[in-house]
Amino acid sequence: MIERKQIGIGMIGAGFLAETRARCYAQVSGYQPRIVAVAARTEASATGYAARHGVPKLFANYGQLLALPEVDVVDLCVPNHMHRPIAEAAAAAGKHIICTKPLTAYVGQDLPTDATDEAISGVDRRRMLEVATADAQAMVDAADESGVHLMYGENWIYAPAITRAEGLIKASQGAIVELRGGECHNGSHSPYSKIWRYTGGGALLRLGTHPIGAMLYLKQQEGLARDGRPIRPVAVSAETGDLSRIPSVAAQEQPWIVTGWQDVENWAAVIITFDDGSRAVVHASDAVLGGMESKLEIYLSNSRLVCNLSPNNLLAAYAPHPDVFGNEYIMEKTSTPAGWSTPIPNEDWSSGQLAMCQEFVAAVAEDRPARADGRLGLAVIRVVYAAYVAAATGRRVEL
Repeated sequence: MIERKQIGIGMIGAGFLAETRARCYAQVSGYQPRIVAVAARTEASATGYAARHGVPKLFANYGQLLALPEVDVVDLCVPNHMHRPIAEAAAAAGKHIICTKPLTAYVGQDLPTDATDEAISGVDRRRMLEVATADAQAMVDAADESGVHLMYGENWIYAPAITRAEGLIKASQGAIVELRGGECHNGSHSPYSKIWRYTGGGALLRLGTHPIGAMLYLKQQEGLARDGRPIRPVAVSAETGDLSRIPSVAAQEQPWIVTGWQDVENWAAVIITFDDGSRAVVHASDAVLGGMESKLEIYLSNSRLVCNLSPNNLLAAYAPHPDVFGNEYIMEKTSTPAGWSTPIPNEDWSSGQLAMCQEFVAAVAEDRPARADGRLGLAVIRVVYAAYVAAATGRRVEL
């Protein structure tokens, strides 16, 4: 256990997610977390981040950050292909690790460095499953061997709606017979998200990992509470596609959904079968208008729970013109503030990002595992890439 209350955080990456983390760490109570150093791809990015958040040390090389004795835990807010090498280096340096989702991804790491986009996305999905799972397992093993904690950044598990639902499930003592959930919005405008070599997948990997992580976690906890054994997934069926390629959509002069996906899916549907016979249905889409939609429905033998992460009805607003609210933030991925909207009062709180950071800091201070750990991230990767195999082959995949 770390005796001092202040927990030193080394931030690796200085983009959108690193900004979210900085906001959340500033609100954590009890252990006084502080970002003591930042490493980013460019000195300009690191300098800007350090200035915005009062970070005393900055580097363009994460190895220098790992050498700092005041760093207790590193937070990996970097592209998917960098997760394994940085996590292994951090574990070897004796640092606890927070890794954003997904834990790993297949981006052609087993191919020659000059492999084309087509060669990478054309790899047999069974090979992708093998490589991505091996990378995730290597991260878990590296943390175990070094005696550090690997924490998996799945914020859905910590969202207030799902946390409350978890308590009600325990109180009801009912069996979860089905889970339905998904995350959808109007797609990413980043060109990198549209190419397999940069992301390791499309909507299923970027969006579907959220509900899959929550579903696997809730079934694990149900089994542990009932008979001391986690309930695990045993089979996956799936379909994926690019809805922007529907001829009538492609023919439109200005389709409102995001187009231009190169070799990744922008829609996916997955069915997960668990070893107790229960099922989970997952959907992920980059072709949904109206802002971020994040929802989980839990069907029990004696009750039913509906978790609305986004949008929610804590606040509803109407504006006859987009300029009425000026530059005020409404919610993620909404295209216009005109008409009826649901401005989320505190998205870091409602999405679970704040509670997740609170527990990760406490886990480091108390030297204990977090609820969302590397093994959960490994299980999610196994399901996601098994789903890619199922979609490619048209067959149910046994885990």
